[in-house]
Amino acid sequence: MAVVSVDKNVEALSFTIVTEFDAGVERVWRIWEDPRQLERWWGPPTWPATFPSYDFTPGGKAAYYMTGPDGTKAHGFWTITAISAPDHLEFDDGFADEHGEPVDHLGTTHATVTLEPLGGRTRMTLTSVFESQEQMEKMAGMGMEEGLRLAIEQIDALLAEAANA
Repeated sequence: MAVVSVDKNVEALSFTIVTEFDAGVERVWRIWEDPRQLERWWGPPTWPATFPSYDFTPGGKAAYYMTGPDGTKAHGFWTITAISAPDHLEFDDGFADEHGEPVDHLGTTHATVTLEPLGGRTRMTLTSVFESQEQMEKMAGMGMEEGLRLAIEQIDALLAEAANA
């Protein structure tokens, strides 16, 4: 996988990361639609994710938590807002408490994922749009960019493993 670009646009309140994978669009799509595959990469290696519930339909909800090295759990949720398989997904992503209830003071981000074919390869563009500049700065301060890079770096191994199975 190659990170093609990273763009932080303060005026648009957006963060975009573009990557390319040695797998077709349909295969890359499965890392989003299958919660067991999503758990293999959503979250940095030291903060792996668990998705106890995952309704991958428009309007569906997902609950997840990432477990840190010391056992700390950081809870989150998704609300799926749009799906056009196998190349477009949108969801609202936010923090939650231990009961899965949204933590409003941290707000939500709106994520858009697009997959484009590149002759047997796939370009994935993931854009997060923030509610405010303050939220964007807070998320940056929490290590969002580094965490997302580390998470995405796990995808190649997952795709290669499936290709060799």
